[in-house]
Amino acid sequence: MSNTVLTVARDEWRYWQRSRLAQSVVILAFLLAVASVWVTHASVSHSIDQRQHQQAESEAVFEAQPDRHPHRMVHYGHYLFRSPPPLGSLDPGIDAFTGNAIFLEGHRQNGATFADQKQASGLTWLATLTPAFVMQVLTPLLMIVIGFGVMTREREAGTLEFLKVQGVSPFVMLAGKGIALAGAGMLILLPLFLGVCLTLLDGAAVLPALAFLASYVMYMAVWIGIVLLVSTLASSNSSSFGSLIVVWIALCLIVPRIASNTASVLVHSPGKLETDFAVLKQLREMGDGHNANDPAFKALKDNLLAKYNVDSVEALPINFRGIVAQQSEADLTKVLNDFAEQQMTQQADQAAIARQFGWLSPMIAIQNASMKLAGTDLENYHRFLREAEDVRFDFVQSLNKLHAEGMTLEQDANKYKSLEAKKAATVSADNWQILNDFHFTPLPPTQRFANCLLAMTQLVMSLAVVFGVIFYAGRRV
Repeated sequence: MSNTVLTVARDEWRYWQRSRLAQSVVILAFLLAVASVWVTHASVSHSIDQRQHQQAESEAVFEAQPDRHPHRMVHYGHYLFRSPPPLGSLDPGIDAFTGNAIFLEGHRQNGATFADQKQASGLTWLATLTPAFVMQVLTPLLMIVIGFGVMTREREAGTLEFLKVQGVSPFVMLAGKGIALAGAGMLILLPLFLGVCLTLLDGAAVLPALAFLASYVMYMAVWIGIVLLVSTLASSNSSSFGSLIVVWIALCLIVPRIASNTASVLVHSPGKLETDFAVLKQLREMGDGHNANDPAFKALKDNLLAKYNVDSVEALPINFRGIVAQQSEADLTKVLNDFAEQQMTQQADQAAIARQFGWLSPMIAIQNASMKLAGTDLENYHRFLREAEDVRFDFVQSLNKLHAEGMTLEQDANKYKSLEAKKAATVSADNWQILNDFHFTPLPPTQRFANCLLAMTQLVMSLAVVFGVIFYAGRRV
């Protein structure tokens, strides 16, 4: 039986060799995969070098600032750059839309934290020619063009009944045709395999890399099964091709869009403008950190006077304005963090709802598995935002500490009266050496693997359903 299966497979391959259409499609798919892997890997490698250079340049420019008032440096700010993970060269995920740079400044968080996230489910990917896009969207379409007639062609030519009379069972036919399609699929997947090898050389963890490759093998197997099934059930080449195109549109375009829209409807995530107004409303109820005489800081003032046993803020051994700046930044940051966490929770809930549609569409399952294993999903992006905010807060509070301890209240209050007074209200540029090194790393490999188990289970289920139906259909051929 095994020899017969291989004979059927070889016969299918010989047919494709004679077909200019099949040859062209296979070559096109292979070249698309090669080009996407090579171009994306080169682009990401360049971006990593560029971001490392930009990070060093940003730090050097900040540290090269002359003697200044510390609060000037609070608003001068600083940049953080995040290099993509190695597997991100194969699937940039949402990084292509969120960006990889954050500006750190006092009194505000990075604008991306409160950006419009109506597509937080990560389904806005129909824009870039990445290896993930080629494998997830284009390759199934190309497999359809190659294989839509694997069974209907035999039926239309009358060879199917002839082979059955010769003792070739439908299951042998299906197995041979499946092996032939698998051979074409593996050829198309070869560039992705090479891309994964490149990421391992770049430092990618072995477990996510192998799981990443395995998920795409399963995804390819699902589509091979779909092509084989529809071609088995269809009565003609035209009906097989038309049906497969409809299936592709439904699974790769319509269901993902329905998933995204459903998630947005079920879990409301306010946009930037709405959030900005809500944040501003709460901030107005707080004291003005630039006005040490604001009534909101009366309790702080009284506590400090009692602590140091003095009668006025002028007699304090520290600059009261700097203390107010510290307190104001802490209060403001708590408000901003509360809003940020609320929005990130809403976005995570949206993504969780969208992921459940992976039981209906293998496209959604592979997308989620791919991004999670690559470290370019929403969870890793939120991890980056939180870590960047910790750096921002420590950075600003370090400058506020200089404000409180580096000059007297009198010097601070009189800084605009003369050039000499302005100089007196500055601190040495040596104090700008306060920046902490920032090296973002995605979730640990084992955690990324654990996070993709749902998506992998969905792919396994899709495989089981498709080939189960094929087995049933084979009995009726």
